[in-house]
Amino acid sequence: MSAGGTTRTPQVIESAAAMRAEVRRLQQAGERVGVVPTMGALHEGHLSLVHLAKKTCTKTVATIFVNPTQFAPHEDFNRYPRTLPEDLRLLASADCDYCFVPGTDEMYPAGYSTYVEPPAVGTRWEGECRPGHFRGVTTIVLKLLNMIPADVACFGQKDYQQAAVIRAMARDLNLFSHIEVGATIREPDGLAMSSRNRYLSPAERQRALSLSHGLRQAREMFRSGEQRTAVIAAMIGETLEPQTDAIDYVAIADGDTLEPVELIQPNTVILLAVRIGNTRLIDNCLITEA
Repeated sequence: MSAGGTTRTPQVIESAAAMRAEVRRLQQAGERVGVVPTMGALHEGHLSLVHLAKKTCTKTVATIFVNPTQFAPHEDFNRYPRTLPEDLRLLASADCDYCFVPGTDEMYPAGYSTYVEPPAVGTRWEGECRPGHFRGVTTIVLKLLNMIPADVACFGQKDYQQAAVIRAMARDLNLFSHIEVGATIREPDGLAMSSRNRYLSPAERQRALSLSHGLRQAREMFRSGEQRTAVIAAMIGETLEPQTDAIDYVAIADGDTLEPVELIQPNTVILLAVRIGNTRLIDNCLITEA
């Protein structure tokens, strides 16, 4: 926040070369740079990642690019919300310094044909339900971290498997940026914040609370002594089934490998993906966390 308590709009940069040059200039001047990659339609969950970056960095960059390569042909790329003026206002309120807003031609110039194969942790769950999705994610994140060689890159736990995929890619490909994962931010009623929540009608939004209800009940079962994942998954399914139009998966898995487990272990994650009306929602929790 600038002097006098007023907010200032982040500096908007559209050129990858200009963005990289500015980051290098900042780092040569002794600044630590944090980046928050997004597809826009920002909410408090995104802003929490800006605040996370600011804990260890002196300058912050948010990126806004709706990435076509992570959408399947039948998915919502064309209707995905584009809200740049509001996004910039929100970034100003979080005291974000820069906003990188490249065009599609900047990211995927004519003749583009190089893609990044996702790591093994992306094979199951979202990898099975959305073939090609993580290839688009790893490709765009690698490109962004080449264009913005930040000291820290922040992602949200709400997209748990995506964060695991990005961590593995960063490790396997020796990326410069350290990957930080921020906690899921929820509405007061428990609904995980998502840019897609705006697609829900009021009635559908009420039905969407079944995801957080199921996760909360799973924790309560575990605290009461239930360790069998099949029993917990069945309970979650019974909670979701009457409230959703389709259940893509209820997965209980190792928090690192995302391979299924039969008994709850210290690092066990529950991953959910459902459809309510025309909207696909995901949620998760580490079942053993406080």
